[in-house]
Amino acid sequence: MPIGARVTLRGVKMYEFLDRLVSVSLPRVRDFKGINDKAFDGRGNYTLGVTEQIIFPEIDIDKVNKITGMDITFVTTANTNEEAFELLKELGMPFKNIKK
Repeated sequence: MPIGARVTLRGVKMYEFLDRLVSVSLPRVRDFKGINDKAFDGRGNYTLGVTEQIIFPEIDIDKVNKITGMDITFVTTANTNEEAFELLKELGMPFKNIKK
């Protein structure tokens, strides 16, 4: 039976998840060249789709019956997409087509 689940992370756990996502999990995606910078919703929130949960090293591939994906939404207090983009960029999100 299909289900949906939602988790909200705040504080230390949120920053820990963001750090692991940026530094460990996203680089494990095959042919990763950065995330799309056009997935903002117009209110300063960003949604990232992950097609395989096995990019996270905590997940034991041998125990996975079915590969599933997830959507990760970053809800910010920014009022515009530009402010949210700058915030996420400073937090280390690897956007593609960004000049360093």
